[in-house]
Order: sequence, then C-alpha cells, then structure tokens
Amino acid sequence: MTAPDYPTDTARVVRRPASTAESAAGNRRWWDGAADAYQAEHGDFLGEAAFVWGPEGIDEAEVGLLGEVKGQRILEIGAGAGQCGRWLVAQGAEVVALELSWRQLQHSRRIDVTTDVVLPTVQADAQVLPFGDGVFDIVCSAYGALPFVADAAGALREVARVLRPGGRIVFSVTHPIRWCFLDDPGEPGLAAVHSYFDRNAYVEEDEDGAVTYVEHHRTVGDWVRAIAAAGLRLEDLTEPEWPEGNGHVWGGWSPLRGKVIPGTAIFTASKA
Repeated sequence: MTAPDYPTDTARVVRRPASTAESAAGNRRWWDGAADAYQAEHGDFLGEAAFVWGPEGIDEAEVGLLGEVKGQRILEIGAGAGQCGRWLVAQGAEVVALELSWRQLQHSRRIDVTTDVVLPTVQADAQVLPFGDGVFDIVCSAYGALPFVADAAGALREVARVLRPGGRIVFSVTHPIRWCFLDDPGEPGLAAVHSYFDRNAYVEEDEDGAVTYVEHHRTVGDWVRAIAAAGLRLEDLTEPEWPEGNGHVWGGWSPLRGKVIPGTAIFTASKA
C-alpha cells in the first residue's frame, strides 16, 4: 500500500495580500486534500493523545504552559485530528476541538476509536467562533488556525469574547523570524533571503489563479499588538530551543536550524 500524497494542484507560489474569504476557502481545500498525507507523515511524532507544541517536540505534559487543566472548560482552535484536545480530555478537562477541515475531523473520529478517548469536535472558522460569551476557561492552539487566517486580530477578539474573565489563551505559531529564511532544513535554510517586514502572505495558486494554500506573516510586534487590541494581556513569549535527542526533520525545521534560530513562538495571554 502506497503512502497518500499531498495535493499537487499548485501551479505557482506568490507573496501577496490574501483576503479572508480566499484564505479560508484555499486552506479548507488544501487541508481536506492533505490530511491523509499529513497524518501518515507526522502522526507518530504527534501521538494520538499527546500535546506537542511544535516541531521541536515540546510536550505540554512536561512544560505545563496551560497550567492546571483538570475540570477546566477548554477550546482548541485549529485542532487537526485532535491529538492535543484528546490529551486534555484524558487529563480531566472538558474540551471542544474546532477545526476548519472536514477530512481532519474524520481522522479525529478514527483516533477516537483507536484510543477509546472521545473528543467533541465542531467544524468552523476560527474567525467566527460558534460559542457564547465567556464560556471557556482556556483557549489553546498548537500551530492551528491563527497562522492561516487573514484577520488574526479579529480571531483573537473572538477568543477574548468566548473566554471568561481571568481566562487564558496559549497558542504557538511559526516564529516570525523564520519568514526571513528559505523553508529548507539544510545549509541553504541558514541564509536570510526575505525581509522580516514584508507582511505579504505566502500564497499557492492553481493554474486558474484560485488559491490553494495560504499562510500569513506577522512580526512579533504585530502579534503583540493584536493580542493587546483584543483586550488580552500578554504574559509570556516562549521560544523553545531545539532539544538534544530530537533528530526529527519537519519541513524546514531541523536540528541544524533549531540550534541557530528559533522555529516556534508560543504566546501566553490572559483576559482581565
């Protein structure tokens, strides 16, 4: 049996602004087509019920960035196949996992069966959260949703809306400095070739010009301002160092690059 393939309908890559509608449509299309290959390639690294913050392999069970989760009402946004949310359920949290891609949610259901840990899920856009005000104690996201939406500030305002007073959000994204470099795990990926201040999105298009994938670049300052504009208070910014013993290569992330530049930024903020 051959391994599933990633989508191959991209004809060109451009750096340009990308709207909310085309970002959502393109990324839903890409993740529906890529979910099988993504889970086949990265499923062992992510685990079936484990909370890994990024390619460095930083484990929430060890670092405790969310604090005490038992008995807490938690929303995970951009949950993929629900590995993080399933770990939270196993710790005694009351969890809802939100994901844009239907195919990723089908993988979540598959893992529910194999682990016997059922994760409640909802298919929705992180920019329009289908929940009431102040209903969650914690919102979390490990490389989910926020790098892919055109309006990150709006998404964070939605997060603030559904958090109770005193609630917290912890989310990880590609470290903004990585946008200066090629997405290459080897020596070519150590040379800065792009401007850190170029906010144009990374956009893949098919032959007809339809968007097939989008990621949006924000500087560290952009993220800080978006957090503050949402009425949230930044508490910490974690920049994980590459751990000894992790030889895993994930796209442009690798031990070689991880010892020189940060690959992940984890923001922790709270609602007053």
